Amino acid sequence: MHNRYREEEKLEKEACPETEAAKEAEVTEKGDPAAEAAAIAEGSDTEALEAEVKRLQDLYLRTLADAENFKKRINEERIRERKYAAQPIWEKLITVIDIFDQAISVETNDPKLGNFLTGFTIINKQLKEIMEEEGVRKIAALNEKFDPAYHHAVEIEHDETKEDDIVLAVYQNGYVYKDRVLRPALVKVNKSKKEENINHE
Repeated sequence: MHNRYREEEKLEKEACPETEAAKEAEVTEKGDPAAEAAAIAEGSDTEALEAEVKRLQDLYLRTLADAENFKKRINEERIRERKYAAQPIWEKLITVIDIFDQAISVETNDPKLGNFLTGFTIINKQLKEIMEEEGVRKIAALNEKFDPAYHHAVEIEHDETKEDDIVLAVYQNGYVYKDRVLRPALVKVNKSKKEENINHE
């Protein structure tokens, strides 16, 4: 039975060769669906891979830039730390200098005490020379224009013979270490009466 159908199918093909050829041509023209699907899939994979490569390249460049910036920042911090490594010591020593300044300013008629004060004066001078060599300088304040970056006003007074914002007195010397303020100078500042009234209001 099965063989009979096969023979009939064979006979039909032989009888209509043009029809069979047309069917084959139609299949060829339309293309193989499986091949088309594979081509589409391959195209999608290529696009996805290209997008992933681009993303990874961008990530690499950003990471590289971040690493360079981090390295630069660390180097700058190390340089800054070395530059100001002695700052805590000088912050303590300027208090000692204040004590020496007060001691040598004492007036006395006692020869023994005078000898001590002479010794203190020599030590004080040597300390200040060392400080200057290491970059520690006293802030100029008396008769200077008030500068909030270096001066701290603790009192205001009106003196008609002086310009506004001129420092009239220094209560405590200020110091800078290289380009940093160790301690601002405590000062009295000249202000006009008009400004004084505004401040009190």
